[in-house]
Amino acid sequence: MQIILVSRAGKVPRTLDLTNPRLRWRVWGMGAAMVLALASVGAGFALAVASPRDRALAEINALHQQIKTQNQQLGDLRDDAHRQMDALAIKLGQLQAQATRLNALGERLVQVGKLDNNEFNFDQPPPVGGVEVTDGSSAYALPQTLDAGINQLATQFETQQAQLSAMQSLLLNARIDSNLKPTGMPADGYISSYFGVRTDPFDGLAARHTGLDIAVPYGSPVHTVAEGMVTYAGVRNGYGNVVEIDHGNGYMTRYAHNSKLLVHPGQHVRVGDEIAEAGSTGRSTGSHVHFEVWHNGRVVNPLAYVKNHR
Repeated sequence: MQIILVSRAGKVPRTLDLTNPRLRWRVWGMGAAMVLALASVGAGFALAVASPRDRALAEINALHQQIKTQNQQLGDLRDDAHRQMDALAIKLGQLQAQATRLNALGERLVQVGKLDNNEFNFDQPPPVGGVEVTDGSSAYALPQTLDAGINQLATQFETQQAQLSAMQSLLLNARIDSNLKPTGMPADGYISSYFGVRTDPFDGLAARHTGLDIAVPYGSPVHTVAEGMVTYAGVRNGYGNVVEIDHGNGYMTRYAHNSKLLVHPGQHVRVGDEIAEAGSTGRSTGSHVHFEVWHNGRVVNPLAYVKNHR
């Protein structure tokens, strides 16, 4: 095939011989270039038209994903807050149970210590007052029920602390007074002779016995019946080996006829300390402890003291 190109200007016509392989490749190349050019133009136009919509869709999808993530985080935060609130409520319940136990203990101590029930009433808070001073800053607000429970519990603990501190002081003073007062038997035995007028075991005449005789085996431990200071440890006429203890509140006790003394003057002794070993020294017919109680310079009957208990 041949293509003849005729010019309007009267020039010599130009003949294209398509049987020429070189010309044929040139024609095919030009056609392919035109097709590619048209395809590029169409793709560019389509991309220009579709790009804003695709970008908008991509942004919307990203926002949806972000919102989904935030919702998930918010749900996790809410669940965590619920768990913390539940744990706080459980802890509050435990503290309230402990407060109830403290109230019961306080009431028991009032009864045991024989204190005034009106002075230590654990069901009522003590009267308080004063001007409230705030710094104007806002605090995180707990749920109303939980906040009220915590405030009530804090007030209850403050009340208990104040009352228990006062009770501790009173009981401590009472304990000190109790430790300084002669109480109980100085030795494990039986009373073989009482306080008062009796027949003297040596001459048979009526005589005043100034203490109690407590029969015990030889060498038995002798204990102090109250806290105090040893004022004398030695031999006295008729008493043999004797220990005398001043308790500092008008009381003095005497332990006589011992075989051995275990303390010395000026020594501080506590309730139940072993101060001697029983014997039969002095004016005695056998192994025993002669026990005397003096109050404000006068000898008194020890029977009420040895029968008492702490």
